[in-house]
Amino acid sequence: MEIELMKPRDALKQYFGFDAFKGLQEDIITNLLDGGDCFVIMPTGAGKSLCYQLPALMMEGTAIIISPLIALMKNQVDQIRGFNESESVAHFLNSSLGKAEIMKVKEDIMSKQTKMLYIAPETLKKEETIDFLKQIHVSFIAVDEAHCISEWGHDFRPEYRRIKVIVKELGNVPMMALTATATPKVQADIQKNLHMMEAKLFKSSFNRHNLYYEIRPKTNKEQTVKNIVSYIKSKGSHRSGIIYCLSRKKVEEVAEILNVNGVKAIPYHAGLDAKTRARHQDMFLNEDAKVVVATIAFGMGIDKPDVRFVIHYDIPKSLEGYYQETGRAGRDGIESDCLLYYNPSDVDKLVSFMKDKPVAEQEIGGLLIHETQSYAESSSCRRKMLLHYFGEEGFDPENCNKTCDNCRHPKKLEDVTTEIEMMLSLAQELEGKFTIQHLADVFMGKKTQQTDMHQHFLLDEFAKGKDRGENFWKSIGRVCMLNVYVSKDIENYGILKITPKGELWLAKPQKEVMALDSEFERFADEDATIDVESSCDEQLFAILKDLVKIVAKDKKLPPYVIFADPSLEDMAIKYPITMEELMTIQGVSTGKATKYGQPFLTAIEKYVEENDIERPQDMIVKSVVNKSGAKVALIQNIDKKQSLADIARGRGMSMDEMIKEIEGLVYSGTKLNLRYAIDGILDKDQQSEIFDYFKQSQTDDLEVAVKYFDLDYNHEEMRLMRTIFMSEVAN
Repeated sequence: MEIELMKPRDALKQYFGFDAFKGLQEDIITNLLDGGDCFVIMPTGAGKSLCYQLPALMMEGTAIIISPLIALMKNQVDQIRGFNESESVAHFLNSSLGKAEIMKVKEDIMSKQTKMLYIAPETLKKEETIDFLKQIHVSFIAVDEAHCISEWGHDFRPEYRRIKVIVKELGNVPMMALTATATPKVQADIQKNLHMMEAKLFKSSFNRHNLYYEIRPKTNKEQTVKNIVSYIKSKGSHRSGIIYCLSRKKVEEVAEILNVNGVKAIPYHAGLDAKTRARHQDMFLNEDAKVVVATIAFGMGIDKPDVRFVIHYDIPKSLEGYYQETGRAGRDGIESDCLLYYNPSDVDKLVSFMKDKPVAEQEIGGLLIHETQSYAESSSCRRKMLLHYFGEEGFDPENCNKTCDNCRHPKKLEDVTTEIEMMLSLAQELEGKFTIQHLADVFMGKKTQQTDMHQHFLLDEFAKGKDRGENFWKSIGRVCMLNVYVSKDIENYGILKITPKGELWLAKPQKEVMALDSEFERFADEDATIDVESSCDEQLFAILKDLVKIVAKDKKLPPYVIFADPSLEDMAIKYPITMEELMTIQGVSTGKATKYGQPFLTAIEKYVEENDIERPQDMIVKSVVNKSGAKVALIQNIDKKQSLADIARGRGMSMDEMIKEIEGLVYSGTKLNLRYAIDGILDKDQQSEIFDYFKQSQTDDLEVAVKYFDLDYNHEEMRLMRTIFMSEVAN
């Protein structure tokens, strides 16, 4: 019997040893063998890889599999070679290969030994690659992780946009696109860009029955990692798991803390050299290490079936990313946990990271981030929310079987029929042209640019719901979406439109109940820790508070510029009476001590004598900021006027992490010339306006500052100007 005439089930048994296909696999393979294009949407663990691996083995020629990650290619090639006697059956072409290795790959393909060639999109677009592929018989082309083609997807790769143009040069061969995460918008984007509008769609349910979803509050780093350690130890040291962090620095820190606490963990991020990454990946796959702490660079396509937990230390940038990353848990069908540690301040960080990107990209990224925020804060069934996001309607939370925290620990329900009626009436009145945020602003009575421009402050609904709070009205909007009373037009930046079902409900309202969404405490700086063993002398602290106001008035500066409260508290603990001792106080530099310190030393010395205070004897130890090599390099880069974005990238840090370091340097007394960093963003008049504000303001609170200027300046601009002000005035 000729191989190409073999039935798919017979081939499955021969090549892989399985007796039956899973889900839609057989239909997909049959369609491809018949020469049809396929668009495959399957959740992680449903068996997408087999959909192109088996027909590649059955058909004449070599199948081209376009894949985004070197780690994924290596894993897949190793796997397929494990089922076959020949090492030449599968190869990959990417930047990790040397000239001799590339020659070997091409020789095997030309001699018709290779049935599958995995290739990176960056390699595919090279002229020599296209010229080579034109010389061989291509059986079909598979585009794996096809969501990378869409800017609405969570892992957009511009190189994917050119795939169809390149493929045309290889002739009219069948094409398959595969992804584990595609919202209706991403699905349309993929089909349009790959010219696959006529392709047969195969879509499996996104419901992963064996996964448990839970959101936990994220506090400071030590408490959060302690909670993670307790969780891992409670589940048993034999369980494998992945912990995702957004930055390389955090990956290293969390891995180190886990190891110190007896959990063997290895880091994985793009900052490690290729050999180390490969070694760490193999250690995890071979169970030499049970836990990997990683950025999103890890895991795409990694076929480890027994990952028992996936933990997100930071909120992901999109629900697509979250779904794919959690999908690496429980691929063997056994119950597994998906935990996300949530702090609303992390959302602000993600949004701020996008401020230098094009406006359209900011709009898209902002919407994706806020979808994830809604998921984290919601009290609805997590499973229902995820399925709704991916276009699956009608899931009954009863079928969740308490496999999410909201269904396992339900909150008290309240009647919200009237409020839903108000929301739908307003959406109808505004003709589906505004977002859920705008509708909430109307109910809250907020004067915004939008409410002013459209004169929505004249609406009857304006300020009618301000007693319930903004979070409540957003929750009402989400309930309306989950019940399909409204739809979110994500292509038009998230505007809400009432649906026919919503119009029917509005004509004849039925009772609706809702649990209030969760409120999460903000932790603005999770790494900030101030270890104060004893409480300060309240009487001395009050004296110093009065004194700082007097000195500030004399210098015509705000009190916080002279000495902030933490510095005054530290003085009221240590009782410094000499300049050298004052320089050991938290937040007091040599310059600040010299400029403003003498009246405080005089006051403290007088207080010590009058009250017969026994002072601590360890004041001679100087504890100013530790200028490590990294901090010195940061100062030198700023002196060279390098862009802050370039400095952050070069150090493998987020912009937020780097600005924290800059603030730490400035607040501990280092004078930095940062004006160049703001010159391209704000003109001299704007800088002067903000500078004057901080000079007269009694607080350095950024939220107060942003509101003072009616949102003319964003949080990041104000933050940078505050740092410049402190550097120039306080140091």
